[in-house]
Amino acid sequence: MIRKTFKRHSTSGVGALRVFAIAALSAALAACSGGDANKAADADARSAVPVETALAAQQSITANYSGTATLEAVGEAQVVAKTSGIVLKILVEEGTRVEKGQLLAQLDADTANNKLAQATATLRKAQAAYDKAEKGLALKITPRSDYDSIHYDLENQKAVVEGAQLDLSYTRIVAPIAGVISRRSIKVGNLVQVNQALFDIVDLDPLQAVLNVPERDLDTLKAGQSVRMRVDALSGKAFDGVIARIAPVVDAASGTFRATCEFRDGTRTLKPGMFGRIEVAYDQRHDALVVPRNAIAEEDGEASVFVIEPAPAKPVQPDKTKGKPGSAVAAETKAPPAPVFVAKRRVVKTGYAEADRIEIRDGLKDGERVITLGRNAVRDGTEVQVLDGGKAATDAVAMNRVAGNAQ
Repeated sequence: MIRKTFKRHSTSGVGALRVFAIAALSAALAACSGGDANKAADADARSAVPVETALAAQQSITANYSGTATLEAVGEAQVVAKTSGIVLKILVEEGTRVEKGQLLAQLDADTANNKLAQATATLRKAQAAYDKAEKGLALKITPRSDYDSIHYDLENQKAVVEGAQLDLSYTRIVAPIAGVISRRSIKVGNLVQVNQALFDIVDLDPLQAVLNVPERDLDTLKAGQSVRMRVDALSGKAFDGVIARIAPVVDAASGTFRATCEFRDGTRTLKPGMFGRIEVAYDQRHDALVVPRNAIAEEDGEASVFVIEPAPAKPVQPDKTKGKPGSAVAAETKAPPAPVFVAKRRVVKTGYAEADRIEIRDGLKDGERVITLGRNAVRDGTEVQVLDGGKAATDAVAMNRVAGNAQ
């Protein structure tokens, strides 16, 4: 009796152990199936191409023509010697601002003074002879031919005196234009000869820069349009100017025309020879649809962008862990999947471009998001993971609703 009771209890203990083992195995299988689901979701997220996006929005954009040119002085003169002589005095140095007619240097004038004195004496003698001949002609004492000869001698001597006076004035070296002395080529004591270079003068106000513009922009640029120049030598400092004139012809060899820009700088900061980057703003749109320029792809003469849209919802797998031991813990530890989108290629028509922005005139709507970084790694229909996911998801869903309502 005692033995039977013992066997009955042993059998019930084995059954309890079997039930416990089955429950543990079920929990393990549920955990494995949940892990597989998480791994699958993670694999989907990893297969998506990571990208960055930007919002297409209405902004003001300015149409610019950009070019480079070197500044040139409008007024420039080389002062040369018109007579020979020794340099006695130099009154200006390089960088000196001078006015037209200002004395720059003085040459030895002794020789010129001596010639003028001789010519003046000879002129007085000729004048006396002429006065005498004129009286004789009135009294009919002097023949007409003698009177004419004396008269010609007088006029010739007057010209000699004027020449001597001119040679004397040439010993005073004066500025032919107003400007700044850019070069001095002589020293005190030098013997200068006729036509020898003495000084270079440049007028720093205004300065000009000539743009060689392609002929397709002939109707775009006009005389009187405002321009802005940034000079590399001055840390990109900007200077405002104007298009002074447009060449009436196009160079057949280069297919360009000359647009001469004029700049006035009261601070005298600009210098001839400086290299400048010139922009001409010829039009402006205040409600243009604008995207970053790196969102545009050019292929076969066609411009396109990649717009992101929410990926189609995948079928939801039934939760096999529901109602099983450990399912609550698994649900709590399961991380939500990263948002995944689909890239859709759109052919667009571009307009004005300014800096790193470009206008879209057709093919895109305000508020849509376009791919900027990672664009080369996607194709039409590629799944992408947006790095700014939260904001992108909100924008994409909102745009889909607008599109649905419109339909």
